[in-house]
Amino acid sequence: MNNQIIGDRDTHMTPEDLAVLRENLEEQRLFRQEQVRQLSAAESSRADAELQGQAASQVEVRVKLAACARMVLADVEAALARMDEGGYGICLRCRGPVERERLLIVPQARYCGRCLQGGGAGR
Repeated sequence: MNNQIIGDRDTHMTPEDLAVLRENLEEQRLFRQEQVRQLSAAESSRADAELQGQAASQVEVRVKLAACARMVLADVEAALARMDEGGYGICLRCRGPVERERLLIVPQARYCGRCLQGGGAGR
């Protein structure tokens, strides 16, 4: 991968970077879809689990894991949509570029590091 630096921030995304990131996001989407499917099946059998004597805390953990998996899946799908629409790698808050290094670590990142640290931008 190229390490082209613009100013002090590495923001240049090569076509190769984008291809790798898209592949990563597609893999994450498949994983999260399966995770949601499995956890949702566990969620739907909540009453059965309670009848079978499973601890309520175990059931609650599954419910929370399913919610988290759905949230990450939504983030991944939103990143893929931004790629398709040409807005991937643009901070949703300041409209500046999201750092290349950040995207390589968190490909579904919606905010640049500055906005994430300074403004409570969320995920």
